[in-house]
Amino acid sequence: MSERSERAGGTDRTPVPGTGPKPSTREATSDPVAPDPTSDPVAPEAAHTPSGEGGAGGDSGEELGATVAALTADDIAPARRRQLLVRLVGQARARGISDLFKPRAALRWMTETVAEVAPHVPIRDVATLRRHFPGLDDDALADRLVRNASRATAGIGAAGGGVAAVEWAVTPTLLSAPVLLAAETVAVVAIELKLIGELHELHRMPLPTGGTARTVALVQSWAGQRGINPMMPGVGVSAVLGTAARRELRDSLLRRFGRNLTTLGPFLTGAAVAGYLNRRATRALGEQLRKDLRHTARGLPGKPT
Repeated sequence: MSERSERAGGTDRTPVPGTGPKPSTREATSDPVAPDPTSDPVAPEAAHTPSGEGGAGGDSGEELGATVAALTADDIAPARRRQLLVRLVGQARARGISDLFKPRAALRWMTETVAEVAPHVPIRDVATLRRHFPGLDDDALADRLVRNASRATAGIGAAGGGVAAVEWAVTPTLLSAPVLLAAETVAVVAIELKLIGELHELHRMPLPTGGTARTVALVQSWAGQRGINPMMPGVGVSAVLGTAARRELRDSLLRRFGRNLTTLGPFLTGAAVAGYLNRRATRALGEQLRKDLRHTARGLPGKPT
């Protein structure tokens, strides 16, 4: 069963503001993600998290985490992906983020949100991965994970870029470009956090299971573009997301957000460029992480070489 079908019961059918005039054209030309017959079912903890409604005043961290977790799925339909992005923007606005034109405000919101949603990102253990992708050896399975994540982030870029492109021709209503790009950045980072966690599982170096410890490990790995060595001090249940880790996360988010700003353009150019840049960055992260994890695994006792 695909992630899309497992979440069918919680689908938000509210029409998406600003996307009605030309949905079929944008989906056909700018969204490179097609449904994958081997798409990944969502982890139970994400599947049973209540979804928040964009713009609702009673938004909570659980609802925000559920929205971001839903965006990490491999096989979301383009229209559904845009719905989830709009919901994420609405949840940001419900938290008082009404104007992200100030870079400092954008960075503060993204840093806090990534740290908050990281525990909600569904990460499958190696047994679950083998059940979802039968017949694949470790290398082929890693290739599949990187490919799926790259396609998912490309889809986020295409959806966000497509919605932003509409705003060049019409008066913005619910969405403004900086808020949308901040939400897109958080969604892309969440997909890459899922990839990081599952590549660690595949290389028999699972991340800590505690919420805070796993968040720290995921954030450090993403910000540093490196794997986590379980033999190094500081990768335990006592780890906290301190000032240095937050600064590294903030700086990495600044680079990613600045790159996303360059994708704003008229018509469909923003969608195409955003999708391409996201795909390339996620693939590069995946390949670098695989190389680093293979190197680390060779130095650990009892690990396959």
